[in-house]
Amino acid sequence: MAYVSSNRTTTVSVGTRFAEIGKQAAEAFTAWKLYRRTLNELQGLSARELADLGLNRSMLRRAAFDAVYGKAN
Repeated sequence: MAYVSSNRTTTVSVGTRFAEIGKQAAEAFTAWKLYRRTLNELQGLSARELADLGLNRSMLRRAAFDAVYGKAN
């Protein structure tokens, strides 16, 4: 019986990995702040303004999410 065993390791330092995690966290926080700002602006619109946009109050969270993070499939 023959088999192949291969172990691959990358030489990424712990500091580099923590920097990447910090960068991802900062990007996620920035996107969340934009989502909250977008949602707050939509919630400040009147029912008539929302109707002009083709939205109602129950659609605001999804509309803000799609605007910031992209359309969900």
